[in-house]
This record gives sequence, C-alpha cells and structure tokens, in this order.
Amino acid sequence: MKEIQIITKDGIKIAANIYNRGFESVLIISPGWFMTKDSKFFKEMGETFSRYCDVIIFDFRGHGRSSGFYTFTRKEISDIKTIIDYAKKSYKTIYLMGFSLGAAITLIAASEDESISKIIAVSAPVSFNKIENKIWKKEAWLPTLKKCELKRWLSIRPGMLYGKKIKPIDIVDNIKAPTLFIAGGKDPIVCSWHTKTLFDKATCTKNYRLFENCCHAEDLFIQDKKNFIKVCTEWLFDK
Repeated sequence: MKEIQIITKDGIKIAANIYNRGFESVLIISPGWFMTKDSKFFKEMGETFSRYCDVIIFDFRGHGRSSGFYTFTRKEISDIKTIIDYAKKSYKTIYLMGFSLGAAITLIAASEDESISKIIAVSAPVSFNKIENKIWKKEAWLPTLKKCELKRWLSIRPGMLYGKKIKPIDIVDNIKAPTLFIAGGKDPIVCSWHTKTLFDKATCTKNYRLFENCCHAEDLFIQDKKNFIKVCTEWLFDK
C-alpha cells in the first residue's frame, strides 16, 4: 500500500491509499463523515478487497491527511471526481463503494459519470437534512466507542454545515451503473428506510440487502464481516 496526494480543481489536497495488486480493475472506497482512509477498519477493508481488485481509499477534505474543511456533501463531489479521474488513467474498470455521507457523494458522482461499472452504497441517506443521527442511543455511541481512534478524531476539520446540497433522492434515477444498496436494520444514524427509498426510485439494475442486526456504515463490515464481504464481492465480481 502506498499513499498518493492529488489536487482538486478548487485547490484541495486529497490524500489516498492505493492497494496496488496489478489488477485491471479498481474499487474506490469513500468513507463517511468522521472516518478516514487510515482508520483500522478501512485499512482492513482495503487489504480484504485488494484480493479481488486494486483498491483506492481516500480522505475527503477536512479529514485525515487531506486539506480543507468538510462541507457535508456540498463540495466533496470534487474530491471523488478527482480520484475517479486519476483511476481512469490506469484502470479499465472502476467500481465505487461509499459509506453514509460517502455513499451519498458516491451516488451523486455516479449520476454524472456513465463510465462507472458497478456501485455499492452502504447506509446512504436520501438527503442530508433527513438524517436522524440519534447519537444518544446505545446503538450509536457504543459502536462509536469501539471505533475510538484519537489520532483520527483530532484530524477532522468540519466546515460550514449549511449551504445548498444535492440530494441523492433527486439524482438516483439518473444512475446507469448496476447498484447495490445496503442498509443496517439497527442503524440509528441513517435509518434503513433511506436506503430502501433510494433503491425503490433507482431505475438501474439494482439490489437491496438489509443486514438486520447491524448498525451504521462501516459497522456492517465490523459486525458481520464474512457476510458483508460475500455480499459485496458477489455483486462486484460474479458474472
């Protein structure tokens, strides 16, 4: 694994980890708010999926080793487009996987780019202002405590919360690539109805999987790893 840094059109430095195994295909993984490419679990995810294709995991602006401030999906589309454009120079096939707000941004990017081959959206919200975020519930704070990484937490730089944002529900029917929508049945942050609503409106080849006993975003990988990997790899790589 090596780290690269790429500059967006608006001058933000985006840091990414590349797991290069010599494949002709690449999976671009977009973490959600408050998660980074160097988180223990995203590193494990990178190693796991790099058995099947090359993997790129990156820090959105305002996170980890990227510069700038996080705008909660308003400007982050530029970050993922920069990574996709970088990948197009080396790979014939590009897959996208996003978690939470990273999934929202992934869907927005895919709605504007027909070159994407397949997509996995995990815990994607229909829109930012509909997110429940019941952080006082044990289903929210217990997983957060288990993922406690002080260095990661100190690296987060939030920007303006407000401002016009593209809503995934408004663009999901523009996506052409086959898309797998995954939700956690016990998700207190982005309740599963969000993902099911996006699935219902999508017009592409699609599937919906509910992990009934799991919580939010990367928690599905942590709490039901074997099944999560199986579901994702079958979607991406089975013909």
